[in-house]
Amino acid sequence: MTKELFPGFEERFIKHSKGHFYARIGGAENTPALVMLHGFPETHASWHHIAPALALTHRVICLDLKGYGRSCVVPGDATHEEYAKRTMAQEIIDVMSILGHHEFSIAGHDRGALIAYRIALNWPEKVVKLVIMDNLPVSKVWSIMEENPLATPHWRTFALPVGAAEKRMTKAHLEEILRVHTADGTLKCFTDEVLDDFRLSWREPERIHAFCEDYRAGAWQDLEDDRRDLEAGKRINAPTLVLWGEKFLGRLTESPLTSWQNTFIPQAEGIQVDGGHFNAEENPQETLRALQAFLC
Repeated sequence: MTKELFPGFEERFIKHSKGHFYARIGGAENTPALVMLHGFPETHASWHHIAPALALTHRVICLDLKGYGRSCVVPGDATHEEYAKRTMAQEIIDVMSILGHHEFSIAGHDRGALIAYRIALNWPEKVVKLVIMDNLPVSKVWSIMEENPLATPHWRTFALPVGAAEKRMTKAHLEEILRVHTADGTLKCFTDEVLDDFRLSWREPERIHAFCEDYRAGAWQDLEDDRRDLEAGKRINAPTLVLWGEKFLGRLTESPLTSWQNTFIPQAEGIQVDGGHFNAEENPQETLRALQAFLC
């Protein structure tokens, strides 16, 4: 059980029109709200190293995204709209409103970062502060892949048509994705309990389908939304911290901070931390210090 990973946190199933959303919630109710959105192929458990310390100053809500962990699964369709990041962003806003938080800070990692910046773009009045961890604008990722077909190949593989992508998303493939995105190429940064929590999702065919729908939306709706908003000159005005791993996005020719400043967030500030893609697990000390300094 992930309960022991979050001492002092309550376990909640939050009713939504699409089903329930699972969360671990900690911190005093009268403190500023912070929602934490995990990445692929993880769950809320990815935050267990840093969430308890953040709960000393914030009301921390660690959510399982739709389709992931213990949250609801909604079938996809030919349009992939259900897993478009603007759709998932609206769901996060709904859940936070149900919990009584009409404005809040957001920390999003990987896929969670894509939802986080979509909230800040479309609903700026909701966002107090924004933390984007180890990801780039969707349009930038696809631009990099056009220049280098070998970059982030799973973005293409998991966006294949229904059936073809799902067949490729095996437990072995998902574990390999975790490994190759760590700095040391192993799973040592993940505890057995956390890996068990991730693997629960991987055993359910309907969740595997949801993961693929997430990526199919990333190849279509999310990319179109990005390009349209860039052309329209939309920008994020919320104070923003961009954080990335030295041995993952830190290897790019253009720094992640520059990518965000040149697209949606000219005023963003940035911090590079040691480690690979999984900042909160590979380097919780530096990651926590960066978030505490920015959020408090």
